[in-house]
Amino acid sequence: MREELKERNTTGFLRWDAPATRALAALLLVLLLGCAFNADGAFFKLGTHRDTLRQASVYGILACGMTLVIIAAGIDLAVGSVLALSAVCFSLWSIHWGWSPWLAIPACLLVGAACGGLAGAVHAVFRIQPFIATLAMMVFARGLAKTVSGGMKVSTAVPNPDGTFTFVSVPAIFRAIDSRILGGNLSTVTVIFLLCWLAAWVALTRHRWGRYLFAIGGNEEAARLSGVPVVRAKIFAYMASGLFAAVAGICQAAQEQQGDPEAGMGYELTAIAIVVIGGTNLMGGRGGMGLTLLGTLTIGYLDKILSINAVPEASRLMLTGAIIIAAVLAQRRRQ
Repeated sequence: MREELKERNTTGFLRWDAPATRALAALLLVLLLGCAFNADGAFFKLGTHRDTLRQASVYGILACGMTLVIIAAGIDLAVGSVLALSAVCFSLWSIHWGWSPWLAIPACLLVGAACGGLAGAVHAVFRIQPFIATLAMMVFARGLAKTVSGGMKVSTAVPNPDGTFTFVSVPAIFRAIDSRILGGNLSTVTVIFLLCWLAAWVALTRHRWGRYLFAIGGNEEAARLSGVPVVRAKIFAYMASGLFAAVAGICQAAQEQQGDPEAGMGYELTAIAIVVIGGTNLMGGRGGMGLTLLGTLTIGYLDKILSINAVPEASRLMLTGAIIIAAVLAQRRRQ
């Protein structure tokens, strides 16, 4: 069991095996497409790459948590709804209630971790399929977001008891998260994504819990017989996914300067696509954060290239779906 776990585990930034080679080849192919279809040179501008990273960062944050869950042979369909709930709570507490960021941000992170932990407990303790457990949480969190917000966007227009509105300024924390650094060449949201990626990478490759996730994804029964605390490790994985979804929700609210209960619709599918295209095995036991980083860049640049070339959104969705199928077929052929 121990030797098998060493083979499955990714101990460095990116182990150059077949999944990594395919993920890098996919990214290079997308970049070559960008050079060929550059929209009159728009692809070669620094601002295009800065905006690409900024737009992909929220998806990348979700994908960090999704990677942890998928390596443990799970799935989390609730991240988009948890993002919306966190965005609504952050906006409500920061804009309407005037909470300090030192209180609002930890509270949002706690909400996200609680949602993920609850879904993980339903799956791990009661042995309910993760698809069902997280689907229930997806519906519940979306409904809770609409309840908290009253079915409306939580913006700088604060409702009064008499039906009128009082307009307040955007909190400084919103502007700080949505700002740029390094002379305007790097978005703060991108820095937050990289920090989230680094935290997930350390947890997965430098901590005992990461080895537990690989063992569970490889063979759950063998991991249990080897002394791995399967239930606790799974719950922590879903808590981490919910925590990252809360971070993404805070970033989403700051970028939009409001909390939208409808935000994050379909984001869970994009996060799954990033993980799969990166090369992490959907059946669990194999993968890594380096692969997820490559998947994030691939999806981000693909979406940007299609956008600057005015490709309709419907065609973009169909192309993304086809790419996911191709990635999964490549995994099956390797197995």
